[in-house]
Amino acid sequence: MLKRSRVLASAAVVAVMTGLGAPAWAETLQDAIALAYRTNPNLLAQRATQRALDETVVQARSGLRPTLSASAGVDYTRSDFPAVTQFVDTNGDGVPDTQVSSSSSETDGANVGVSLSQNIWTAGRTSRAIDQARASVLAGRENLREIEQSVMLSVIQAYVNVTRDMEILRIRQENLTVLQRQLEETSARFEVGEITRTDVAQAEASQAQSEADLANAQAQLSTSRAAYAAVVGQSPSDLEDAPALPAVPTDFDVAIETALQRNPGVLAATYTLQGAEAAVAAARSEYLPSVRATASYGGSTNDLGDLGELADRRSFTAGATLSVPLFTGGLNRSRVAQALERANAAQISIEGERRTVLQDVSSAYAQVLSTRATVSAGSEAVRAASVAAEGVRQEAQVGLRTTLDVLNQELALRNSQTLVASARAAEYVARASLLAAMGQLEGPALNPSIDAYDPATNYDQVKGRGGLPWDGVIETLDRVASPPIVAAADAADAPIDTQLKGEVVRTAPQN
Repeated sequence: MLKRSRVLASAAVVAVMTGLGAPAWAETLQDAIALAYRTNPNLLAQRATQRALDETVVQARSGLRPTLSASAGVDYTRSDFPAVTQFVDTNGDGVPDTQVSSSSSETDGANVGVSLSQNIWTAGRTSRAIDQARASVLAGRENLREIEQSVMLSVIQAYVNVTRDMEILRIRQENLTVLQRQLEETSARFEVGEITRTDVAQAEASQAQSEADLANAQAQLSTSRAAYAAVVGQSPSDLEDAPALPAVPTDFDVAIETALQRNPGVLAATYTLQGAEAAVAAARSEYLPSVRATASYGGSTNDLGDLGELADRRSFTAGATLSVPLFTGGLNRSRVAQALERANAAQISIEGERRTVLQDVSSAYAQVLSTRATVSAGSEAVRAASVAAEGVRQEAQVGLRTTLDVLNQELALRNSQTLVASARAAEYVARASLLAAMGQLEGPALNPSIDAYDPATNYDQVKGRGGLPWDGVIETLDRVASPPIVAAADAADAPIDTQLKGEVVRTAPQN
């Protein structure tokens, strides 16, 4: 434990010092995405959850297949009969003697057998369960996409946060260097009587504030590096500039239309509704009869000492059973009502997901426009502040400006540079957030070189496990006369829901 703590502490020190000195190696955003795509715990756990969900289809399809079981048993029986009191003249003296007699018997035996049972028709119970499982698998795939997009967005945010904080740290270091030089110049001028002690104090105060800002920048960079390591899986080295993301729509209508069609939350809710509607049909099938074929074969003996009788006393039984539910105490009706309400809830959830998509797209789209304008204005501000700072420094040397003027202009320049660094990071994250809201931030889209994980691969491998040649026949027969799947009743819509179902809603400004 102590050794591990030392290793982690050393790694933390190296992570901080790397930002202050020469890096050990260069790292790109594609590298970070590829590593997180392979090793991020949240993403790996969701993939395992999806593989477990694939098994529900196998379990549902098992209802199409026979069940075969073997049994064997031995038994022992002892019977004791009640005691009987008798009066018998045993010695011929004419006086009856009392005698108590009792009896018992013992038997033992053994039996072995094999039994088989095959569903012939379950009125849709089995087939609708298969439909439910398939819908759950499809919904799970969309949930996996959502987790993947969330992880990719976290990677991007962590990456640009580190690059932003490294840039801000550079600005703070440069500012401290300038202010140290300014303090030296101010002190020299004070020594020759050109300026007052107040000017020196102002320079000293600015340097002290710059040192505090530098310490805060170092702490923020350390925090961002820790967040990067948590989501990516390694401490960041010298990060290169983030590459251009896939293009985002310049028209809000296109963005919201794409999101409503591809957002994983909306698609998962749609598949969940399909499963809920299948559950309603399955619940209704409980009112209908079912047919099952059975067969058994075995042998028995009444004497454990002669097990050969097992082969002599054999029997075979085959038949079919028709089960008709007559009265269940309200159980079936309650199950149908419950399934209907769950379907209603699933239908309403789709409306909620559409509203969430509208909110996410609108927010991200507005952030893209806002941060883009901020970057443009901030870049102009940096240019102007650089010219002004140089001019003020030169004017101060000839006595036209005070030390405070120089310090204020330096502060304005550094603030503009910091604002631009933050705005560029925010714009990049806003673009990524818009892509995520549109359902277009998967790992392979960001880094085509990675080996994409396809959840359908595992499904295709396991879906036929335990299958038999007549599965399709039984499933087709089971769907005959089974309750149909009926669309869930749509709840009353608010105006925004009606618009989201129809024409595109415009809630964001255009370029």
